[in-house]
Amino acid sequence: QVQLVESGGGWVQAGGSLRLSCVFSGGTFRSYSLGWFRQAPGKEREFVVAIKRYGSDTAYADSVKGRFTISRDNAKNTVYLQMNSLKPEDTAVYYCAAGTGLITSTLRVGAAYSYWGQGTQVTVSS
Repeated sequence: QVQLVESGGGWVQAGGSLRLSCVFSGGTFRSYSLGWFRQAPGKEREFVVAIKRYGSDTAYADSVKGRFTISRDNAKNTVYLQMNSLKPEDTAVYYCAAGTGLITSTLRVGAAYSYWGQGTQVTVSS
């Protein structure tokens, strides 16, 4: 059974940076596409960024493009989300997700992912 464990969330002032990590276990990591989604209080879950299996392609939400960077380390079974120039509107619970068989057009679709982590809180103060 695939398990995902996120870490690295916390509190930061606007303009600051955080790096989230998601450790994958229970499957063949390099075969999975990985995504980050977030959910703010009172809002629906939204796509943030994703990387296809083997790291062959990435997708970013327009709201984070140029500020956030996703990367994966296949040797450590870990996917990272580097978040720079954080804004108060980035405040949310961030979830890591994993799935197989995703194509580029489905990287942004939460329902395409089979496994989800518990989430890590990111709070950005103004």
